[in-house]
Amino acid sequence: MAELQNIKWSELGFSYIKTDLRYISIWEDGKWDDGKLVEDNKLHISEASTGLHYGQQCFEGLKAYRTKDGKIQLFRPDQNAKRMQQSCDRIRMAAPSVEKFIDACRQVVKANESWVPPYGSGATLYIRPFVFGCGDTIGVKPAPRYIFSVFCMPVGPYFKGGMTPVNFATTGFDRAAPSGTGQAKVGGNYAASLMPHEEAAEKGFADCIYLDPSTHTKIEEVGAANFFGITKDNKFITPSSPSILPSITKYSLLHVAKEYMKMETEESDVLIDNLEIFKEAGACGTAAVITPIGGVQHNDKFHIFHSETEVGPVTQELYETLVGIQLGDVEAPEGWIVEV
Repeated sequence: MAELQNIKWSELGFSYIKTDLRYISIWEDGKWDDGKLVEDNKLHISEASTGLHYGQQCFEGLKAYRTKDGKIQLFRPDQNAKRMQQSCDRIRMAAPSVEKFIDACRQVVKANESWVPPYGSGATLYIRPFVFGCGDTIGVKPAPRYIFSVFCMPVGPYFKGGMTPVNFATTGFDRAAPSGTGQAKVGGNYAASLMPHEEAAEKGFADCIYLDPSTHTKIEEVGAANFFGITKDNKFITPSSPSILPSITKYSLLHVAKEYMKMETEESDVLIDNLEIFKEAGACGTAAVITPIGGVQHNDKFHIFHSETEVGPVTQELYETLVGIQLGDVEAPEGWIVEV
């Protein structure tokens, strides 16, 4: 085990830290090169790159966890790899294979082992793989060259305060168009979210809730995370829509709720005017895992779920079970864990 960096792990936020090495691979003439680890965290690309002008780029986010016995493991990296392939296909980019994706992530984590936070610190190693189009292309068409890169950094909780309820407000902006790129993890979706997020934050909310772009009657996403609710009869419900990003955390929670907690689960419409069916609610994603939702402001009505200050018991159990799997304290379903 490499000697750990001298960092106050428990004080980390969610921000960029330059670590020792990152992975880079180039696609050209129909194939990817072997890829390599490099020290330089700067990329030198053509001014005519499609990733700069036409948004031909996508990214992923996953984490490495240190277990109680000091091992390091990745959580479901094959699912991130497959989602990246879907994103690349949607905007006509070359995509790394699942094997190349996982190998790149393992290489980066192993090369930066001293940056993997210790077990019990509340911190994790965040991994950011990305692909973008580069080369000399000024017309609106796929790039002749692509870069696939992976870097990592230790992070603390995404929201200050960690696992504590926060409030959200609905927005009139749309996150994605019907039949658009909502299911792809492309940068344009996130650039479009910056203004609605700022407006929500100025009003004292953690972020905004996006409603379906067609009718504005159904919850789609909560900021950059997926929504879930626990009904009064203990059912786990999460929205279903072709413009929602398929969250790996959400699908993991669906499995945990059904197989570990013996709950009924459902992907269906979640009407914004019918929040009273839920006793608890949360937002889920790789960065925060679960963010409990205290209340939701919609028009002139503020709906409170379990509490604005305390985490609901079902949400707490979901969180502890999933994090337990990620940290190696709870037995994982087959294929979910990849050791580094």
